[in-house]
Amino acid sequence: MNALRLIDDAERRARLARRHALAAPHRVDTVAEAVDAVVALHATEPATPYLSLHARMHEFARGDYERELWDSKSLVKQLAMRRTMFVFPRSLHPAVLGAPSERVAGTEHAKVVKDAERGGVTADGAAWLAEARRAVLAELGGKQLSAKELRERLPELDGRVMMAEGKKYGGEMHLAPRVLTWLGASGALVRARNESHWRVNRNLWARTDDWFGGPADRTGAAEGYAILVREYLRAFGPATETDVVWWFGATKSAIRAALAEIGAATVRLERDRTGYVLPDDLDPVGPVEPWAALLPALDPTPMGWKEREFYLDPAFAGAIYDTAGNAGTTAWWDGEIVGAYTQDEAGTVGLVVKPDTPLPAREALQAQADRLGEWLDGERVNSLYKSPITKA
Repeated sequence: MNALRLIDDAERRARLARRHALAAPHRVDTVAEAVDAVVALHATEPATPYLSLHARMHEFARGDYERELWDSKSLVKQLAMRRTMFVFPRSLHPAVLGAPSERVAGTEHAKVVKDAERGGVTADGAAWLAEARRAVLAELGGKQLSAKELRERLPELDGRVMMAEGKKYGGEMHLAPRVLTWLGASGALVRARNESHWRVNRNLWARTDDWFGGPADRTGAAEGYAILVREYLRAFGPATETDVVWWFGATKSAIRAALAEIGAATVRLERDRTGYVLPDDLDPVGPVEPWAALLPALDPTPMGWKEREFYLDPAFAGAIYDTAGNAGTTAWWDGEIVGAYTQDEAGTVGLVVKPDTPLPAREALQAQADRLGEWLDGERVNSLYKSPITKA
């Protein structure tokens, strides 16, 4: 019996550098290539997709992304894995709707129904939500409207409930945005153009069939997970079962079935762990020259694995990730996270790195800080997700 091939940490970092288009020689020319490099862009914060693309492309202008998202519609913004907002290639949308988004939509539906009844909005939450859906779809026919406009136009969306009572962030809240969130997760609606600045999220809503010129296709759940797990391993493999389950926010049974369906190959990893790669991805990947990169908060690369020791010293993890596992900005040297970046009041990009970071790394990272600062041209990006090291 042949021994399983070992893919050590050094090779995993080389794969990351090449496949995620982070090392300068491996950057790409188009938005489509950059998105494909990481399967999907995290889009919880409006600026993150722009900054993630800038990090991976030789040259990037904001209009390049917006044309793909709003004009050619080759990209689509969709609530999906772990109830997180992503930007996917349109080709993956059917699989996303059929698998992770379907799971999220079911959870959102149940929560809105429960809260509408608990808050006294209605005695029959399911019927109330069905009528709200009908009204929203009718009102949006041929139009793009904001959540506020829909709430003001439709009495069917009129409903408030008390949330997190007694807490400083709690209070009486409209149900309308949550109805729209459910409709977006279900595939009935799509987030259309942004009414505001690229650093502020004020998406209009549109009917999916209007936006794409026809009803959204969707796969079955098992097929969808198989398609998406294949894409994930193409970009992030090798990955452990823990990594894959975490990335998708799915059940172990769903992920194990998908791994079996695509014939994922088993490999050995350091620290006595077992990883998975695609069956045609067992050939060794050569080393990459030392490289530097600066990535925004919630970028797909630092958020791509649950077990991160191959690119992050566990003793340093608390300086980069919050207690929920969300990464702030990150500074990478030769495949490892060594710090983060900040901006001052003037918009200048500055570095906060580990004390033992060598001089060549600091110089290479400063060059990336200068590159990012030139692109931002004084604009400041504020994030709710800050690397703890930047708060010190």
